[in-house]
Amino acid sequence: MVHVLSSRVLLRPTDPEEARDYYGRRLGLTVQREFGTGPERGTVYFLGGGFLEVSGRAGQPSAPGLRLWLQVADAAEAHEELTGRGVEILRPPVREPWGLVEMWVAAPDEVRLCVVQIPDDHPLRYRPGI
Repeated sequence: MVHVLSSRVLLRPTDPEEARDYYGRRLGLTVQREFGTGPERGTVYFLGGGFLEVSGRAGQPSAPGLRLWLQVADAAEAHEELTGRGVEILRPPVREPWGLVEMWVAAPDEVRLCVVQIPDDHPLRYRPGI
């Protein structure tokens, strides 16, 4: 088995400036590092336990159908904040039959974000008897 020390999602946007504006300003992700120069420079954002690298340029969406799962403390609060920043909400927060609260958000290049809250009583957070 390969011993993975770190990981990141590599995204090659069709419009690098739009992607950096979206992930940095509108979504509010914190920059971990930047490299290179010019419009196709690389920007790496923190994604909780991983990273998202936006770098280079693609002629067409390079990963249509890509879904990113982003856990937040409060999905309703995230909904209000993102709506205020002009982020397109595809579906507001809903408690799913499996117990998670999920909100779906549109990102550039046909990427979709599943913004997830794990309620206090969900098995991912609470295990009776343990």
